[in-house]
Amino acid sequence: MRIEQDLKLGFKDVLFRPKRSTLKSRSQVELTRSYTFKHSRREWSGVPIIAANMDSVVTFEMAETLASHNVMTAIHKHYSVEEWATFINKTDTNVLNNVMVSSGTSEADFQKTKQIMALTDDLIFICVDIANGYSEHLVDYVERVRAEFPDKVISAGNVVTGDMVEELILAGADIVKVGIGPGSVCTTRVKTGVGYPQLSAIIECADSAHGLGGMIIGDGGCSCPGDVSKAFGGGADFVMLGGMLAGHQESGGEIIEQDGKQFMKFYGMSSQSAMKKHSGGVAKYRAAEGKTVMLPYKGSVNATIEDIMGGVRSTCTYVGAAKLKELTKRTTFIRVQEQENNVYGKE
Repeated sequence: MRIEQDLKLGFKDVLFRPKRSTLKSRSQVELTRSYTFKHSRREWSGVPIIAANMDSVVTFEMAETLASHNVMTAIHKHYSVEEWATFINKTDTNVLNNVMVSSGTSEADFQKTKQIMALTDDLIFICVDIANGYSEHLVDYVERVRAEFPDKVISAGNVVTGDMVEELILAGADIVKVGIGPGSVCTTRVKTGVGYPQLSAIIECADSAHGLGGMIIGDGGCSCPGDVSKAFGGGADFVMLGGMLAGHQESGGEIIEQDGKQFMKFYGMSSQSAMKKHSGGVAKYRAAEGKTVMLPYKGSVNATIEDIMGGVRSTCTYVGAAKLKELTKRTTFIRVQEQENNVYGKE
């Protein structure tokens, strides 16, 4: 047993230090990034925000709406090949270029991914996604997926330390997904005692990934636009959002009326709700590691994604970054013990 004494930070522990800026308006800030990925050599341009592959967050309709903002969607792994085919047949190239095909690491997952990717050349992203990215099985699976799809962009995770980021990139991942336990409906830290404060995880993992020419997704922990900016400022190439994009018309859940108000169900993918829906219940050898909550119904996601992007643009003006690409170079974080004045409640 050993104890690391270095302080690890979450989004709530810091604020940006403002700097002089020549920008006159938030409208001058460019959020689009252009990337060429390490292994696939694919080129992609867009706003590097991703809707999380949770079936209480994303649907094909969510993908279509977010693509109109040049934002990405990681489609959850529970759609059938037939449902994918229907979606592809009615959807344009821009939408398909901005979706990720999610997969677990079983043989069935591999065969299903092959079937989906064979439907069209316009699908370019594969997201290999398991809760514990420290399994050697994940490394082997990434190598297999890379061999099968040499020209596709492969994301793999989740991990929170630089050593595992490096191993996954060397195994063939273009992007590594970073985050264990920070999500709003994740209880992994409570049930297992395992985790890592998300901002420090992003900073450390970005450093390891960028040294090898790879990239990272900061996955989880964002509860407001300022947190999204902090993830980018810490070095994340992409930021993945779940709870912030849940509860919308495009999330596809049932709208429930309670006391004259409308709500939608939101749950973690390791929750009892998710496992009952997709696996027949929680297996006896494990515990559920997710919450189920009722969120106020928010209508269309358009206003929410515009608010998030507006917040990030505003961050950039405060630190003098004319482009999102410049944000991390212009970032100085200051440690704080409070974020906001809550005398009249939280925003």
